[in-house]
Amino acid sequence: MKRRLTFSLFWRIFLSIWLAMAVTVVSSNLATRYLLDRERQAIERQVGLQDLAQRAIAIREQDGRGDAWRFLRAQGERLDLHLVLIQRDEHDDSLPKPIRERMNSAWYPQKPAVIRISDEYRLIAWPRASGDGWLDPRFFRTLELGFAFILITLACWWIARLVSRPLKHMESTAREIAAGRNQLRVSQKIAGRRDEVGQLATAFNAMTDQLCDLLERQKGLLRDISHDLRTPLTRQRIAIELASDSGADEALIASILRQNERLEAMTSQILSLYRVAEKGGDIAREPVKPVRLINQVLRDAADYAEHQGVDCQLSATDEASGVTVLGDAGLLQRAFDNILQNALDHTPPGKSVQIRVAVEQQWVCIEIRDQGPGAEEGSLPHLFEPFFRADKSRGGSGWGLGLAIARDIVNAHDGRIGARNDESGGLRVAIRLPVFTAG
Repeated sequence: MKRRLTFSLFWRIFLSIWLAMAVTVVSSNLATRYLLDRERQAIERQVGLQDLAQRAIAIREQDGRGDAWRFLRAQGERLDLHLVLIQRDEHDDSLPKPIRERMNSAWYPQKPAVIRISDEYRLIAWPRASGDGWLDPRFFRTLELGFAFILITLACWWIARLVSRPLKHMESTAREIAAGRNQLRVSQKIAGRRDEVGQLATAFNAMTDQLCDLLERQKGLLRDISHDLRTPLTRQRIAIELASDSGADEALIASILRQNERLEAMTSQILSLYRVAEKGGDIAREPVKPVRLINQVLRDAADYAEHQGVDCQLSATDEASGVTVLGDAGLLQRAFDNILQNALDHTPPGKSVQIRVAVEQQWVCIEIRDQGPGAEEGSLPHLFEPFFRADKSRGGSGWGLGLAIARDIVNAHDGRIGARNDESGGLRVAIRLPVFTAG
């Protein structure tokens, strides 16, 4: 593959700012010279200056320099100009020093207007508005500063946009991918740039492709293995029952049967996990009352709770009892059951599991709190990851799939789920689901 020529982002930024400064300086000087030349030319073209100069020459030759000077001063007051008549063999000492400096300078845009009357005489003219010579320099300094400010501001805006827009696009793409939209990638327009940003976008897309491919392979492997295990496990169960009927050791058969049931339960949970993950937000939805589902879950778990010696207590506000969410009743019931099962597994006999349902700002809040040993603080962010099992105090007999399934179900219903240790001991799992209707 032919390597593309890259143009470093550092040099883009550096040259952009440098060019902005250079253009500012050059443009402001050109604009200043243009304005000054326009004003000087306007004075030189002013109607009547040639005639005034001719009359001043005639007065000077007839009545002397003094009368000519007074005539030009009077006419200059009328025209709001300083007018000085200079003869070829005369020095410019009659002019103010700032005007002489401007006239003798090789590079000075603020020069007075010089009108050649004849080979012998020339008329020097400049506005009375600035007694020191030409136009007020403060005007041009203000003009240059304003022009520089506008150009530099535009350059900085362009540079900030050049850098921030693709990075913001990559950030939003990463968030969308993290939320489950694995098909998204950074746009080719950004990935095709020939600088560090383009290289980062290309590397990001390549990394995402590889990670998504590995993730899909992992999902497919676990799904296929779990699916393929169901048939031999079913046959094994039948063989165990036949062996039991033929008079085999009952204790051995019972032990084998329990392990078979555990394997069947694990494969069922793995398949459930990946079915929910594949469906995502495309699940079938209908109005569901969470309190009614939780009551059903409690009825189903009554025998197990009694066997564990744990009491289950449900409290729901009047508003929560009638509130409705939009979702799949079977999936939500599975999520509540998994969380309750986890709480029952880790609550010592004689203790209780407390379930609270309330409505807070258009959210149904469901909290399930056990009275077990809780979890280590470092383990809390990982409790909802597949196959994660916390420390031995919450080891249990599961595979770390129940809470992961509950998380995916809640996420598919646009909800939120989290866990924290309760101040009085035990683990508190909180679920928040958006309210559909209340009635």
